[in-house]
Amino acid sequence: MEMSYIIDTFFALFAMTLIIFMVPGFAMLEAGLVRTKNVTSVLTVNVMIYAVASLSFLLIGYEIAFGSWDHQNGMSKWAFFLFQMAFVGKVVNIMSGGVSERSRILPLGLFTIAVGAVIYPVIVNLTWGANLLEGTVLDISGLSDLAGSTVIHSTGGWALLAAILIMGPRRGRYINGKVKVIPASNIPLVTLGAFLLWIGWFGFNGGSVGSIASKENADAVALTIMNTNTAGLSGAIAGWLLTYFRYRKYDITVLLNGALGGLVAITAGPDKYDIFMPILIGFIGGALVVWAVPFFDKLKMDDPVGALSVHLVNGIWGTLAVGIFVEEVSILSQLKAIVVVGVIVFPLSFITIYLINKIFTLRADDEEQLEGIDAIECGIEAYPEFKRSI
Repeated sequence: MEMSYIIDTFFALFAMTLIIFMVPGFAMLEAGLVRTKNVTSVLTVNVMIYAVASLSFLLIGYEIAFGSWDHQNGMSKWAFFLFQMAFVGKVVNIMSGGVSERSRILPLGLFTIAVGAVIYPVIVNLTWGANLLEGTVLDISGLSDLAGSTVIHSTGGWALLAAILIMGPRRGRYINGKVKVIPASNIPLVTLGAFLLWIGWFGFNGGSVGSIASKENADAVALTIMNTNTAGLSGAIAGWLLTYFRYRKYDITVLLNGALGGLVAITAGPDKYDIFMPILIGFIGGALVVWAVPFFDKLKMDDPVGALSVHLVNGIWGTLAVGIFVEEVSILSQLKAIVVVGVIVFPLSFITIYLINKIFTLRADDEEQLEGIDAIECGIEAYPEFKRSI
């Protein structure tokens, strides 16, 4: 018993460390996709999110989610907390990336507090945690979602949707009904960021199995990581092929977002599939990204990093996939959870962002966007020798 306790504690801490690699992953991905005049602000926001969301979860959110600090799950309660804490900032990272290049930093910090202290913990409570709504019509404890296709990725996606509706697009993104392409500033950084996220996903999903201290659990962890990687591979191939068929170009950003879409899609059930099903699930995830990015642009929903397409769309797809392909999981339970999470997160996020925006204007005005958020908010530019692009 003591040995399994030690092994599982170490496993949780190791998985948590891998998940924290997703912090620079999001930072590098977003820094590469925005213009050079906004890179410092993006990096500042990512560091701020990790610090603020984690402390908010430590001080308030954890007990809302799990009811008490005695939730040990066969390991040190401190290791269990750290593993759960590692997830929190990812919800806000999804939202912050999607409003890059037009958002002020302080209002994002205030929203981060709300997510870490209340919004995300409430969703965890209803799914993985204390379940205050057990036995009610909103009881979604039947959801099968190993590592958070809905609990984390859709939650972040719904928050982003609320933010985009309130903030509107970047200056000059849509002109006379047409989309103006704003090219990424640093493709090597985008590639590095995507692969850091990919590596972090092995801790994200593998660690969510919860234990590795027996042969059965070790096999489950290995299968989970294998299926996670497979879905990412398949999603990347889907992004690569479908982009070429559609545009006759190989767009590395779509290839990488296709991989991330596949990773989001598999996150709900990587422990439940054989070694071949993730190929299909990941490919559909990558294909959904190729379809959804121009779809949201047609709706004039400006998302510089494709977060709605990667996280919201594939969070929903991945959750449904478990109900479709795993016999013992009810698709109605999966669908109900998707709806309930959306019904809770979107209004809470919309109201919170709306109120923050009324007090501290969230959107930088057109002149500030022209100058760049780095110069206006940070006073330090990432590439001061570069001429600013409009």
